[in-house]
Amino acid sequence: MAHYYGTPVYDMEFNKPAPWYQGRVACFLGGCVVAACVTMGVKSQMNTATENYAVTAVPSVAVPAASAVVNRRFAQPQPLNRAEVRRARFSNARPSSVALAAGEWAPSEKMPRKFIVGGNWKCNGDRASIKSLVSSLNEGDNLAGSGVEVVVAPPMLFGDYTRGMLRPDFGVAFQNCWVGGGGAFTGEVSADMIKDAGFDWVILGHSERRALPELMETDETVATKTAYALEAGLKVMLCIGEQLDERQSGKTDEVNARQLAAVADKITDWSNVVIAYEPVWAIGTGVVATPEQAQETHANIRKWMSDNVSPEVAKEIRIMYGGSANAGNAEALAVQPDVDGFLVGGASLKPEFLKVIDSWSKKLE
Repeated sequence: MAHYYGTPVYDMEFNKPAPWYQGRVACFLGGCVVAACVTMGVKSQMNTATENYAVTAVPSVAVPAASAVVNRRFAQPQPLNRAEVRRARFSNARPSSVALAAGEWAPSEKMPRKFIVGGNWKCNGDRASIKSLVSSLNEGDNLAGSGVEVVVAPPMLFGDYTRGMLRPDFGVAFQNCWVGGGGAFTGEVSADMIKDAGFDWVILGHSERRALPELMETDETVATKTAYALEAGLKVMLCIGEQLDERQSGKTDEVNARQLAAVADKITDWSNVVIAYEPVWAIGTGVVATPEQAQETHANIRKWMSDNVSPEVAKEIRIMYGGSANAGNAEALAVQPDVDGFLVGGASLKPEFLKVIDSWSKKLE
């Protein structure tokens, strides 16, 4: 028999069987205390939640506590969508003072057609300067519901970059497109591609593309592009206008009629066309047609449309003025009855573009 310092092992105290309750009473009482504390804590949380609900009156959906903890633990942060941020900003932005006074714009005797202002940025800008310009343009009043439509045309490469930052009440246009669909046409972009990329407008027939020696687009080329772009679902700013020698020799109306006739031979639906009259001698020169000269030419364009297309189309089509319009002359031009907007060049690269846009309200005076 084993001995532990002279005492038989079975005779020692620690070798004797313990009573069944020994050590268990304390555990049982401890468990009861813990359970009571947990119950009281849960009731306290439920009372707090009930009180909060009564105060805020916000409906809630019951979620198991464990599930809620797991969801909070593993929820991934959602990336900010710039377009959503812009929409939210302008949905809360103040409308223009004219919009507040007049309410939602509707055609009237004073203003039968919605004003349209285009900003042609041409081959100007880089990411830094475009970001700065867009930031300035985004500071203007919200134009939703007003009587003016605004479309800017950055260089093709920066179209999506511009659209990603630009206020949602401004549209974005391309400055040119190919005569037809896609294919082996190196360096060209088709109207189908522009539409597929989510853009709605294209400028065609600009005087620089008609006159620059490296381009020399003909009336036929411009008309073909226009017809295809419309077929692809784009809206077209169709540019027409005379050179200085043509103006001096009294051929302004003849030139405009020739350029319009080429297009009229290829299309029948003018609902997505805006005509931009450009007196070429005034583009980039600082020389501007007088308000009277602009009105006379615009009225003659509308008459040609009435005689050669239809009176209905002539009444509805918008005719923009595109000869060095800026903040200083826009209001005097805007009040002319047949001037329905502007296609702006140099001034569209400056914050004053917002003042050109605001000139639409002069129509209501």
